[in-house]
Amino acid sequence: MRVRSSFFASFCLVLEVLSVALFLRGFFPVPVKSSFSSKSKLSDLPDEPFTGSSPNLSKVPDPIFKRVVIVLIDALREDFVFGPNGRKYMPYTRHLVERGSTHSFVAKARPPTVTMPRIKALTTGSIPGFIDVVMNLNSPALLEDNLIWQAKMAGKRMVFYGDDTWVKLFPKHFMEYDGTTSFFVSDYTEVDNNVTRHLDNTLKRDDWDILILHYLGLDHIGHISGPHSSLIQPKLMEMDDILKKIHGSLILKETEGALPYLLVLCGDHGMSETGSHGGSSAHEVNTPLVLISPAFKRKVGMEKPPTIEQVDLTPTLALGLGLPISQNSVGRLIQPVVEEASLRDQLRFLHLNGHQLSCLLKDSMPAYEKEEGYEQFRVAEKSHGNWLKLVVEGNTSEVLNNMGKKVLKQYLEALRVMSAALSKQMGKYDMYSMVVGVVLVFQLLLLLLLAMPEALSGASEVDLPVSSALLSLPFYLLCLLLFSVHMLVCTSAESACYFCSLPWGLVFGAVALSSALLCILVSMAARKGAKPPGKSPSRASGGGWSLSELDILLLAGTAGHTLSLSASSFVEEEHQVWYFLLNTLCLVVFQDVCRKYFRERSANIGVIGCSEDKDCLPPSKEGYAVASPLTDLGVTGADSERWLALATPLLTLACCRLLRSLNQTGVQWVHLPDLGHWLNSSEHKTVLSLLAAMSLALIYFLVQRRCSWVSKIALALGLLGVYSYRAAVGNVVLPWQHSGGNMSKGTMKARFVYVFILGIFFTGSKDLLRSQVITADARLKSRGLWEIYSGVVLLVALLFRAHNLPVLCCCLLVQSLMAQFIWKKLHYDAAQTTIMHYWFGQAFFYFQGNSNSIATVDISVGFVGLESYVEAPAVFLTALSTYAGPLLWASHLICYLSSENRSSVAVGHGCYCLALLRSVPAAAYVVLVTALRYHLFIWSVFSPKLLYESMHTLLTAAICLFFTTMEQSRSSSRP
Repeated sequence: MRVRSSFFASFCLVLEVLSVALFLRGFFPVPVKSSFSSKSKLSDLPDEPFTGSSPNLSKVPDPIFKRVVIVLIDALREDFVFGPNGRKYMPYTRHLVERGSTHSFVAKARPPTVTMPRIKALTTGSIPGFIDVVMNLNSPALLEDNLIWQAKMAGKRMVFYGDDTWVKLFPKHFMEYDGTTSFFVSDYTEVDNNVTRHLDNTLKRDDWDILILHYLGLDHIGHISGPHSSLIQPKLMEMDDILKKIHGSLILKETEGALPYLLVLCGDHGMSETGSHGGSSAHEVNTPLVLISPAFKRKVGMEKPPTIEQVDLTPTLALGLGLPISQNSVGRLIQPVVEEASLRDQLRFLHLNGHQLSCLLKDSMPAYEKEEGYEQFRVAEKSHGNWLKLVVEGNTSEVLNNMGKKVLKQYLEALRVMSAALSKQMGKYDMYSMVVGVVLVFQLLLLLLLAMPEALSGASEVDLPVSSALLSLPFYLLCLLLFSVHMLVCTSAESACYFCSLPWGLVFGAVALSSALLCILVSMAARKGAKPPGKSPSRASGGGWSLSELDILLLAGTAGHTLSLSASSFVEEEHQVWYFLLNTLCLVVFQDVCRKYFRERSANIGVIGCSEDKDCLPPSKEGYAVASPLTDLGVTGADSERWLALATPLLTLACCRLLRSLNQTGVQWVHLPDLGHWLNSSEHKTVLSLLAAMSLALIYFLVQRRCSWVSKIALALGLLGVYSYRAAVGNVVLPWQHSGGNMSKGTMKARFVYVFILGIFFTGSKDLLRSQVITADARLKSRGLWEIYSGVVLLVALLFRAHNLPVLCCCLLVQSLMAQFIWKKLHYDAAQTTIMHYWFGQAFFYFQGNSNSIATVDISVGFVGLESYVEAPAVFLTALSTYAGPLLWASHLICYLSSENRSSVAVGHGCYCLALLRSVPAAAYVVLVTALRYHLFIWSVFSPKLLYESMHTLLTAAICLFFTTMEQSRSSSRP
């Protein structure tokens, strides 16, 4: 069965996307949870560990606090309170930390540092997985055991104001609530005013026990302008005043003899140096935790706050309110909170926490008895029982007191070890689904590799032995074997398996697909081995597989990048690999240009006197032979073209060096200042305005050349609208506008640009459809493609921040120069051109300021032109802005290979190369992640990278499908 290379590659990529999706479904695990369906109850609490037969005297501990107020400030960094600027940002809070009745801690949040997973961590005490990043967009109700449910069951009256994620997670739990959307990041004023407006009335009332306030304004400012914005200090001072108001109200309502209140100030996550969050940098995971209560001793000076886990707050609040600890909590009691209680009560609290952790340990680890923490807890529990027996007998000696303190230390150490062991056990993986996904990915990769000679041949067709494979006996035997294995695994699996839950028709299809792929692979390998020497298909119609220096670099660079993904440091700093490869590529291209234009010229000077039996180039009018590319001059003549070609790789190197300085990215050096920070400072707004205007003008000059006059007008007005939008939101200034002018959302100006984008898309689609349906006009089809490309450019220009417009400008400049003076003139084939486009796309992904951390995703672009949060366009615009670099280079590749002077074979070669370029790292990654799944750094480093790779594979599959459509239409339009 012979199929076109483009169709074959698209088919493989679509199957690979499905295989990777199956792998991801198994890889993102269900976090550690107890298998018991019921939730913790007060009646289930264990007795005090009393040695002997005497009855327990204290089954349920008394609560420590009567009322709890939680002030959660989204994206509150630790240094905003405890750092050098703490006294300036939050003076009242800092005074309480230094001189008040408080306990202060640095609470460490585990990645992903995104709001919804952090709320789950604070209320359940468990460690959410990276799948919760996706769930963050539409939070479902939280069904597992949690602090809010326990408080409701205990009759606690709860009031909530703030982020509506709480309302979605805990529906019908609050007696009063008012939720505000967390995704409309352009608003940082009303979103907090909607919370504060309820405070005066609520603080006067006595009909509530727990008050939760979740402020979003600080997080929104971070997304808009970063942690060093001039807006940060006013917002933090506003939060400080709110805390002062609440604290004053609680003090006034305090009565003699009643239980004290507890005021909690905390953050769900921090904020990176770019203002975002989601990753694992210190500024993102370190948050302040300040506990304020008259039950604590008054401080006498500033002390360095100790570091705890954020999930430790969950058992602390539960025990402080007299509630059971959530079953799935991996946190441990913050001991200083209860240090003013009696020693017996302190040991009782620690015993309850240890019992809960030991139960979770039993349920999540088969060999729990061998765990060091479990053994230590049993020893501490036994010592506790002996100590309690002496207490009940009336012993009051100093030795008994020392013995009790020793038991307390034993409990604390046991809790620390058990909590650490449970935290490492990130989740229960669906290994069967992961293995099936890995097998399918590797089968598809081997199929692509075996088909390489035929796919890159002059015919651009692949001969697949489908019929012989499907009609062979091994195929049916493999189907029976794999189906039997599936039945065995699904019937013996102890935990839920996604692949086992699929309908039998889908399972049988997957089994048949895997069996057929294996038979096809064996047949193709046997055919390759049996083929006589010299009969293998060649890449070109008449030549063999000779590799140039450029070929060696492209192959070695791609393979080297894939190998580098095995190290976490290379993943964190992957941009450095692409920058190095891109610079090396420019130098090799420079060498090719020198060889082409200068060595050939010197060799052609004496061609007029050559003999007839030698190959001679035709003489030119100047009296010497000129290589054929120079006869089709694109500028003013051979000399001008030669020097422009020579300057192209050097100019590309200069652009890459400039863009490297624009945005610091990665993990290790992201905190260093860069040109982007300098441009975004208020002192240099004029410079940024000039740079943005020049970039937009150059973008128009580079893009409009291949567009119709209608699209040119729309493009010009659209780019003017882009600058007006940036001026409206305060990024740049207009000549007649004062730098301190009022900022707005710029909604109408952004929508004005959207109208022109849709108009350009409509014009390009019309030309494209006319070339397909009415007339087989290759020039009209090419113009339609370039017009659609110009619409994408205009949309990216609108979404990019003002300081990133030079990235878009350099991208278009390099594309134009490389296409005119390098790829065509040096006769690079489709495979080489595709790999170079892929390399440039990867490098420009990082030039934008992206990294393999979720923290660099700029979600503010999802609200350009929107008045409120609308999920579908917000997700689309955010994804488009994030992958703008690879998308622009892939779109340019489509336009370049589909132009009127390129053959359909080139399109097939390009599609195949793209499929292979995505399949190699995808296969390497699924194996690597499977092998390292239980290592902690897999979550902070490799999980975000795996999400990025999956999205990139999906994007490549869509591009290859477009390639296939273009090639089929080209073939059908031939006479």
